[in-house]
Amino acid sequence: MAACIDTSQLSQDPNRPQNDDHSYNKYIKHCRRPSFSDRVSRLPFNRKSVHTTTTSCCATTIVDEEKKQRNDFDDHGGDLWLKMREEAKSDVEQEPVLCSYYFTSVLSQKSLESALANHLSIKLSNLSLSSGTLFDLFMGVLTEEAEIVRAVKDDLIAVKERDPACVSYVHCLLNFKGFLACQAHRVAHKLWSQGRKIMALLIQNRVSEVFAVDIHPGAKIGRGILLDHATGLVIGETAVIGNNVSILHNVTLGGTGKACGDRHPKIGDGVLIGAGTCILGNIKIGDGAKIGAGSVVLKDVPPRTTAVGNPARLIGGKENPIRLDKIPSLTMDHTSHIHEWSDYVI
Repeated sequence: MAACIDTSQLSQDPNRPQNDDHSYNKYIKHCRRPSFSDRVSRLPFNRKSVHTTTTSCCATTIVDEEKKQRNDFDDHGGDLWLKMREEAKSDVEQEPVLCSYYFTSVLSQKSLESALANHLSIKLSNLSLSSGTLFDLFMGVLTEEAEIVRAVKDDLIAVKERDPACVSYVHCLLNFKGFLACQAHRVAHKLWSQGRKIMALLIQNRVSEVFAVDIHPGAKIGRGILLDHATGLVIGETAVIGNNVSILHNVTLGGTGKACGDRHPKIGDGVLIGAGTCILGNIKIGDGAKIGAGSVVLKDVPPRTTAVGNPARLIGGKENPIRLDKIPSLTMDHTSHIHEWSDYVI
């Protein structure tokens, strides 16, 4: 089915503002510094896991709060885009020299979808692959696939909540290559699933060249994903990543080199994977598990446990591993396991 796309957007060069600088300068002159909250409400990744770690006396309160958050979350998309526009106006007030850049990238766009499509098309274009062609492609997918747009919004919220270096949602959209690489992959994965493998692989190649992030378009990635720094990240074709996962730089979710078919890791919900980690083979990392930096994981990791080292081992031992009581991908806690590491010496 053909996408219903605003032809006024597609007929224009996405690199050009829709109004001239004079009109925008007149507009921005009358803009006051906006007042906006710092966060958007967010749901835990798994209702059941939250309830099992909560006393019964407050279970009803949590259920009610989750319902309220879900209702707010279902309706917050427009609010998130408005918030990003207000953040952009504030940035322009602080740095007027960026007026044209912010206007082209955000303030002249009609929606988050068009802003993302425009920004990615500019980033990934080259002399032989025009930004206009990529813009039409990205807008077509984003317009047709509401689920991808919801995942984009979840990812924006995840980065803002978990990464202290992220000062605003618009900062994430414009400057965080892990976020941008993930969204480009979402489009590539959709094309791959539609049989448009040549186009999907082209996007993968451009993303790897521009962002130093190599995600095969066949890989399946959930929502609420943080790819922190993301440089050197490699994710193989049959890898599966759950919801609300946080992954740092130089991580490989790869094969063992001797298996065919379904040969890559399966990462559960709420998992935290530290920098420089290699997880190899068709193995399962359980929900809420934590993988320490520099680990090499070759076997399954049970849910809510911590694995560290090369080869990786479970903190507390295989028979009675220490169970985590918090979701590591949300806390972003990389060091609390060290005091349980009996042979740790410095």
